Amino acid sequence: MLHGKRVLLIISGGIAAYKSLELIRIMKKTGLTVRCILTKGGAEFVTPLAVSSLSENKVYKDLFSLTDEAEMGHIRLSRETDLIVIAPASADLLAKMAQGIADDLASTTLLATNKPVMAVPAMNVRMWENAATQENLNTLHKRGIKIIGPDEGDMACGEFGPGRMVEPEEISAEIIKYFGDNSPLAGKKALVTSGPTQEPIDPVRFISNRSSGKQGHAIAAALARQGAITKLVSGPTNQPDPAGVEVEHIETAQEMLNACQAALPVDIAVCAAAVSDWHINEEAKTKIKKTNDTPPTLRMATNPDILATLSSAGKNRPTLVIGFAAETDNIVANAKNKRDKKGCDWLLANDVSAESGTFGGSKNTIHFINDSGIEDWPEMTKKEVAETLSEKIIRCFNEK
Repeated sequence: MLHGKRVLLIISGGIAAYKSLELIRIMKKTGLTVRCILTKGGAEFVTPLAVSSLSENKVYKDLFSLTDEAEMGHIRLSRETDLIVIAPASADLLAKMAQGIADDLASTTLLATNKPVMAVPAMNVRMWENAATQENLNTLHKRGIKIIGPDEGDMACGEFGPGRMVEPEEISAEIIKYFGDNSPLAGKKALVTSGPTQEPIDPVRFISNRSSGKQGHAIAAALARQGAITKLVSGPTNQPDPAGVEVEHIETAQEMLNACQAALPVDIAVCAAAVSDWHINEEAKTKIKKTNDTPPTLRMATNPDILATLSSAGKNRPTLVIGFAAETDNIVANAKNKRDKKGCDWLLANDVSAESGTFGGSKNTIHFINDSGIEDWPEMTKKEVAETLSEKIIRCFNEK
């Protein structure tokens, strides 16, 4: 998590200001403290109440507010932050930054800051392509301002082209990457598998399981927040792709193995996916028809063992290989046997019986197994499991 890190978000005028509300929500979920400056133009599109409610902080608007400026508010705002993000960044505000104009709270704060600044432009395509705007952008780039976007697409004015503000998830990923450069796992590469696999029987049927992907996705997000360059290989789930994570979507166990092997070498591999143990030996090319009361005979073959393969990958073996054991009975004993058989470093065992509510649920109870023995973690949310595991990974690499 990015707890303790502070972002000052400046929301300038433009229809894209509505996206800033979603950006605030995403930043808060990562643990960031968010304070906001809302320009006069920005307030035409989003309300101070909405911004304040989502950021859980006071919204700053006026340069000459007696309360704030009695405490030199623009100086404090410019210094009491780790990063300034301008989203959307209007052509007007970019011009003020380039020329050093300070005639409102936003521009004055930007002129007074000694902190890094990211600007996310949003404007009409003709404004974006105008020589004045491009010259201002070149000036800001030379001064070290990071420019994110814009995207190309349809605009509210009815025109098409570059000028659309990039989506909040992409902005959040850039923010996570910025903080990740100085994070505990900065420079480490992580591979995470998540969700179920689907093994086709015929073009309309398949074998799968009840895995939701919540735990694997939470682990990938946690490692990315700690600075790891993270790749998530995911089977079919309803989970959104985590911000700041490279995601490859697959269906079968063989496709998952291929994606994992292509990602090597990595420092950390977490196999949280519920991989099907078997696939149909010969997938039917057309739908199997019901012709009588006798069901068809399905001949099965064993799927590749992804955890065992990564654990025995020779010179490409990850420094730390972590597996999961989804059990319904004799949980710890079965998990210890699995760890010995697979050759992984750590194994997290959990109860996935129907009454546990683990598959598809939001909570998990973990038995953590390594060379030192067994730790029984209390029931916690899957996000908390991911954070606990990421902290253990950090300590492991700090001790090496």
